[in-house]
Amino acid sequence: MQTGKRKQRSSGALSIAFKVLLVVVETLLLIVLALYGVMYVVAKGPSETARERFVLSVRETSAIGFLANWFLSDEEIAAIDARQQEAEYVATDVTLVTISNEPKEESGTDGPAADAWGLVDDDGDGIIVDTVRGAGYNGYMMVVLDPSRVIMGSVPSSFGRQGYTVAELVEYYDAVAGINAGGFYDPDGFGDGSTPDSIVVFNGQRYYAEFGLRKGFVGFDSQHIMHICNSQAEIEAADIQYGASFGPALVVNGQPALADDYTGGFNPRTAIGQRSDGAVLMLVIDGRQATSLGASFSDLMEIMLRYGAVNAYNLDGGSSSLLWYQGDYVNNKAYVIGVRDIPTSFLVLKEGASVNG
Repeated sequence: MQTGKRKQRSSGALSIAFKVLLVVVETLLLIVLALYGVMYVVAKGPSETARERFVLSVRETSAIGFLANWFLSDEEIAAIDARQQEAEYVATDVTLVTISNEPKEESGTDGPAADAWGLVDDDGDGIIVDTVRGAGYNGYMMVVLDPSRVIMGSVPSSFGRQGYTVAELVEYYDAVAGINAGGFYDPDGFGDGSTPDSIVVFNGQRYYAEFGLRKGFVGFDSQHIMHICNSQAEIEAADIQYGASFGPALVVNGQPALADDYTGGFNPRTAIGQRSDGAVLMLVIDGRQATSLGASFSDLMEIMLRYGAVNAYNLDGGSSSLLWYQGDYVNNKAYVIGVRDIPTSFLVLKEGASVNG
């Protein structure tokens, strides 16, 4: 009798498990069908703008770029890509940035004073983190008042063998903050983050120069002025000490650097810029979330201009977009399989620290 009861209980448990599994499968199938339906309507619907943003958004990712080909022909996709043209811009004018070595003014009785852009360094650590919000996106702007604290966080001896998370690079250099930087070899979204896909400059030495530049290059010279370069000759002439490539440029010499049609899709984004007083701007935008779909390149340009950027440049985005500060990631991460390993980052050193990596 007991054996029969055990068999009945076992059979009942299997039946319940099967029903639960069936419900889960049906639910997932309905979700997939619903998402497919939404994408179909967007891609095939009457709105040309919605179609273009859909194509650009998915094609900016490593893993799901193929979705555009589900709904549109190669010719239609090529026509959308052709409209994404960068504006022509000139070399960086270093005279637009003046870095003062004068000590900061003491705070008054009412506390720290706001700077020329309305921002306040409340705790006096030389770093300001401001919340950024716009139509369809949320993010954070980190302002590093002393540009000499900003370096490229990389481990060149590990290139091609091992990538590092932003948090690991912050720890490696005993830094206090960091963001992801340049692009890397990432076939179908499964790269190990160890190999840059374009030139990297670390401590004045160039790596992967044979890979060339993507859409420009951003780097800091020996005087801590940020340059946006269009060639390796410009990188050499500017005496770049730290830098990486991704693009496009957002602001050059105080002027918008994007053509009107160059918008990009809506995705998580990372960008870097510099104000006229030398302060470095590090921007991260959340994306692929219910509360923050993501930002376009045009959005980044507008944000950077609003925060006083003389020069600004788009870095790698998507699931790589991360801002680390005070022991944790500040932004909401967009990855599915875990924090991405990367080969390059921009880090903020402790006050008075030097590079020993």
